[in-house]
Amino acid sequence: MRALALAVQAIGSLNRIIGNVFSWLAVAVVVVCFAVVVQRYFFNTTILWMQDLYVWLSGAMFTAVAGFALFRDDHVRVDIFYRPASVRRKAIADLVGVVIFLLPFMYVVWNWGWIYVQRSWSFYEASQNIGGMPGLFVLKSFILVFTVLVTLQGLAMIGRSILVLSGKEDLLAEPYRYKLDTDEEMPNV
Repeated sequence: MRALALAVQAIGSLNRIIGNVFSWLAVAVVVVCFAVVVQRYFFNTTILWMQDLYVWLSGAMFTAVAGFALFRDDHVRVDIFYRPASVRRKAIADLVGVVIFLLPFMYVVWNWGWIYVQRSWSFYEASQNIGGMPGLFVLKSFILVFTVLVTLQGLAMIGRSILVLSGKEDLLAEPYRYKLDTDEEMPNV
């Protein structure tokens, strides 16, 4: 069980590092988008590759940080049931959700994405815009990065659920444990 806890923490740490690094692309997106707007409205010109750049940076950022969002529980779920649930029920919900929904979906995305990315790399696909950015094949590769990071985090969620259901959650460090609802943290007065 200790090895499982270490694996859960290692995957969480990997997604946290990647998420923290790639989230800085949001600043680059804002700067490039601002530059495009200034060029267009103040100088009556536009540089097409810059328009591609902020869209591509957004795509790279959102696909790379998806595993981090899953790690932080920032994804969409029915909080009316999940949030107030006990840690044990959260573990069961995560276990079932990952096995039935997340992993099969990631399998489909990987299989379709692999063909899509492979085709793009075969002719070094570039932007369809004249004067656009080269290297669209690199951006499309983030589809595979997305599936790997989200699948790994899904496996970490399974591991965390197993640890909780077997009564071994104490093997996990604090940031890797289930978070209690704010009402649960405050003593009833």
